[in-house]
Amino acid sequence: MSKRTMVLGASLKTNRYSNFAIHKLVENDHDVVAVGLKKGEVAGVEVKTELNNLEEIDTVTLYLNPSRQKQYYNTIIALNPKRVIFNPGTENPEFYQLLEENNIEVEVACTLVLLSTDQY
Repeated sequence: MSKRTMVLGASLKTNRYSNFAIHKLVENDHDVVAVGLKKGEVAGVEVKTELNNLEEIDTVTLYLNPSRQKQYYNTIIALNPKRVIFNPGTENPEFYQLLEENNIEVEVACTLVLLSTDQY
């Protein structure tokens, strides 16, 4: 089943984990929305620089360090995704609490591992 996933912190650089994740999500037939610092394209997915016109996001997978996440707290909560995945290096207990208070599942995991082990 396809889970519409927003990759926040998407990079156009081919050696970045967010870039690998976009490729892997596309390979696994997930609908991907990518948001990063620079506009471009990864695996046929447009990388946007703004969080707008987003609907029905099932999963947000983060590739931003905790200090860069703060500006997105309210936007992500307003999207009301089913879950937010905190990839290695993005762990943020402050944000976990806010998400849980809004009945959004927190998953501290690696998107690439979840996909490669059929746990996504």
